Amino acid sequence: MSAQTSRRSSWPKFLRRGPLENIATALIGIGFLMLFQPFALALYTWSFVTMLAGTAMFIVVSKFPE
Repeated sequence: MSAQTSRRSSWPKFLRRGPLENIATALIGIGFLMLFQPFALALYTWSFVTMLAGTAMFIVVSKFPE
């Protein structure tokens, strides 16, 4: 059990699952808003890439320790 405790303490605070999952979710939401806005073609163009990056980030970050 001490090995697991030392493994958890070796991760920096900013690499924890909670904050990074929130950032990934926000990135997915921003991509969604970019997709459905009628004003700028550049935002629409990059919306899929933004949502894809947020989804990939969420999948990776969900494996991080809490």
